[in-house]
This record gives sequence, structure tokens and C-alpha cells, in this order.
Amino acid sequence: MRKIRVSTALGYILLLLIIIPDKFAVAQTKSQSETAFDLKDGDRVVFLGSSVFENDFQYGYLELALTTRFHKRNVTFRNLGWTGDNVWGDARSTFTNPPTPYQHLMRNITDAQPTVVFVAYGGVEAQDGEAGLPKFKDGLNKLLDKITELGAKAILLSPIPVLSGDSSANLAKRNADLQLYASAIAKTASERGNRFIDTYNPIMEASKKTAITENGIHLNETGYYYLAAALEKGLGLTSKTLSTDIAVSKNTADAKASAKILEAGNYNLKFTIDDESYLPFPVPAFATDQAQTVKVSGLKKGFYTLMADDEEVATASAKNWADGVAIKQGPSFTQIKELREMIVKKNGLHFYQYRPMNETYIIGFRAYEQGKHVKDLEDQSILIKWIESQIALTRAPKSHVYQLKAVSN
Repeated sequence: MRKIRVSTALGYILLLLIIIPDKFAVAQTKSQSETAFDLKDGDRVVFLGSSVFENDFQYGYLELALTTRFHKRNVTFRNLGWTGDNVWGDARSTFTNPPTPYQHLMRNITDAQPTVVFVAYGGVEAQDGEAGLPKFKDGLNKLLDKITELGAKAILLSPIPVLSGDSSANLAKRNADLQLYASAIAKTASERGNRFIDTYNPIMEASKKTAITENGIHLNETGYYYLAAALEKGLGLTSKTLSTDIAVSKNTADAKASAKILEAGNYNLKFTIDDESYLPFPVPAFATDQAQTVKVSGLKKGFYTLMADDEEVATASAKNWADGVAIKQGPSFTQIKELREMIVKKNGLHFYQYRPMNETYIIGFRAYEQGKHVKDLEDQSILIKWIESQIALTRAPKSHVYQLKAVSN
């Protein structure tokens, strides 16, 4: 029995290596030739899909990535992810009928008034295997027709892999099906002229570095950090990793990269960082990346403390500074933390506005009992808009003066 299971797993792996990547690569090549991704003032970005989007409302990484990238634009975001959902909206079923689940899905999209929609389906549908592909593609195209009808542009994402929680044979089968659906999504995007983003392979690669899921299926905080990175890369956005390199001597300093020297000296160095055009992206504790690194060579032996606007950022030896010190705190990190908290709070308000816990009694067939509370749901828009105004005031980076001074020598 064990030999049969291994053979089955190998069969699915061969399917991934031989058949699917060829189709997948064609669509990827075409998407890379598209115009650069951009957001403009007044855009409303919607995340539409199943749990891969819904579960991020507690972390806010996807919205945070785009908010900080386009901090000069007045862009708003709505997360319409729904756990277990598919392109037919089946998970959006309620006790009220009408609307049907599909009508519910269409209403959710329309009410959000999108101009850009990130579409992440296929993970649930892939459980139907190859036999379910025709129905999935039909539903996906109808969904994209609706988005086009609303005057919005759609960006299609692949499903993410299943990483654990099953036998090797079943795991290989499930991931082969997910890749099959990813290929179908890529082909649909290519045929319709939509941008396609591969999230399957980046998430699979990230899983080799650290634990990125809660149960092998649903991403944890670290997983959403890597998903946001895959989203940015798929949109053609450059890395936010910031590296500052300074060489000092007795009374002079030379900024090799991204810094402007204000004062120079071996025991006291003051500078600004030119490339602080984005807030540093918060790196979870279990991620292996570094958002910002400062390297200072030529220091005399001893320990040195880096300050940012008189706030202590890091203390390290001269050798450590020469090798490069990862910056994990400071005013910019405080600012990005506050921004992320605002995004999470806003998403929570929106979640319970468009998905009230007692929906049947407020807007469903028993609205005659508590329908008066629909005004309370509408009033939440005031709070949401106020938080969005605070996000707008917080999302832009600020210039800081850095000072590196000797602690002991």
C-alpha cells in the first residue's frame, strides 16, 4: 500500500512539473508585458475571494502594502473576502431567499463601488478536481463580466498551496488540483487582458523559511506578510527593503547609499536617509526578512547607539555596524504600527457593517422586527470615513534625523 501511495504522489508531482507550468508560464509572460500598476485619487480597491482575503482583516497586511506604496493617492479599500466562498457566492447564503447566494455576491460587489478588484478564487473550487473546471471557469468569467460592467479592472490571483494536514498522496493531489486551477485562472486572465499574480509559488517558497500557516491551509500573520510581498512583486512594485551604507573616517563621512551627511566624526555621526519614500513594512517576529538596515564602516572599536529624532533605535559594536544592523524600531516603525492598527479597526467596522451578526433581523425576511437598526449600520459609514481620514494623515513617511554616537570606547 505504501508503494502505491508514493507512486500516486509522484504522478501528481510529475503532472505539476511537465504539464501545468507550460500553460502557467504563457500567461505569466503576457502579464509581465502589461503597463505598470498604479492607483489614482478616488480609487476604491476591493479584495474579493474566500478565506485568503477574509482572514487578513485581522492583520491588514495587504491593504497596508498598497496604502504605504500609494500614500500620495486618496485610495480606499474594502475587504469582501468570505470564508468558504466560490465564484458563485455559495458561502454567502443566508436564511433569506431572495437574495440568492449569487445575488448576495453581486450585491456585495456593487455596493462596494470598486474601481480595482483583486479576485482570489479557486481554492475552494479546486476540491472538485478537473471535473469542476468548466463550472469554475464559467463562474469566473461571469464574475469578471460583472466587474467590467461596474467599470472596474480585475486583477486575478492564483490559489495558495495546502502545506500540511493530509497524507503525502492526498497533499500532492490537492496541490496538483490547485495548480490546475491556477493555470486556468492565468489563462483566463491572459485571454481577457487582466493582470495575473502567482501567489502559489511564493507562498510555497516562504513555507520553507518559517511557519506561515495556522493549520497547513490558512495563513498566519507571517503568512500574510509574505502574501503581501508576493502581491507587490506580482504588481511589479520594487522591494521596500532599505539599506543605508556610510563609511566614516576621523572627521569625514561618505554616504555610499541613500543617506545625506549632516555632521561627520568618528564618535558622532548625524545624517538623514534620502530613500525614506515609504514607511518601513512591519516584519513579523518569525519572518526572516529585514525591512531596513544601516551599515557604518570605519568606526573605532567600541559600542555605538543610533538615535532617530532623539529616540533610541539600536545599539551595537563597531564590528556589528560595519556588517550592518537591522533596524526594527524608531519613529517610522511607531508610525507604521499606528497606521496598521487604524486599518485593522476600519476593516472590523466594515466587516460587521456589511455582514451584521443578526442580518436576518435587520435586512432579511424578519426585518419587520428589528429593521429600524439598519440606520445604525448606515451610521457606521461615518466612523469608517473618519478612520480613513486618519489613515490619510498617517500613511505618508516623515523625514528623520539620525545620530550615531559612541557609548563606550
